[in-house]
Amino acid sequence: MPKMKTKSAAKKRIVPLKSGKFKRAKSNRRHNLGGKATTRKRNLRNTEYINTAQENKVRVMLPYGA
Repeated sequence: MPKMKTKSAAKKRIVPLKSGKFKRAKSNRRHNLGGKATTRKRNLRNTEYINTAQENKVRVMLPYGA
């Protein structure tokens, strides 16, 4: 059986953890930061886990865990 391909976009953005969860950066931190509150920008620095409803889609994109 041929190898499965990893989605390059997912490989660059999502990190699999040993617990089986996936970690990602939050969005809305690239531009137009002058209109966002300091508290909001500070909270956007932190990472987030992929929602459990989306985990199966991510596993298809990263068949070998990236």
